[in-house]
Amino acid sequence: MTLHKFTTGVAMAALLGLGACEKAAKEEAAPTKAAKEAAGDSTIAQGLGDAIKFAAAAKAAGVDLTLGGPGPYTVLVPTDAAFDKMPAGALDGLMKPDARAELTGVLSYHVLPGAILTADIAKAVEAGGGKTQLQTMGGGTLTATKDGDAIVLSDSAGTKARLIGADEKKSNGVIHRIDAVLMPS
Repeated sequence: MTLHKFTTGVAMAALLGLGACEKAAKEEAAPTKAAKEAAGDSTIAQGLGDAIKFAAAAKAAGVDLTLGGPGPYTVLVPTDAAFDKMPAGALDGLMKPDARAELTGVLSYHVLPGAILTADIAKAVEAGGGKTQLQTMGGGTLTATKDGDAIVLSDSAGTKARLIGADEKKSNGVIHRIDAVLMPS
């Protein structure tokens, strides 16, 4: 088996895995009433707008098709400035066709099953004594805490991302803008 066929197979398996997570999310997590009432006709994929680097990465990995589907999803979208903070060449490396599986893993780490509003996260943090765990579609875990009124998400390496634009309701879920790229372990 050639490396290209192996990499393509791994990427397809990752995308199929994301699709299976999508099905589980539909069964386990419905959008909150507030999210459902405020959702427009546009999907998360259509609502990425000014998140040029995230949108390009989603398209390169094929995840844009999933984010245009029925959901519900909560997508933590790093700003373009957040991608600029990554080590030099890191994003370019992930965007190469042979890194599609790794890129899919990074993107699915920014997707949570269900439509979760900021208020929902804040309540869970308070109920959890100052923190709560959020399971990602990629199988990872993020830790949510509060810093004053701000929600802060941490990955397993300790990278912290603040929610800087929250509760953008779409027909298939919610978008929250964050100021850092979170990475799976």
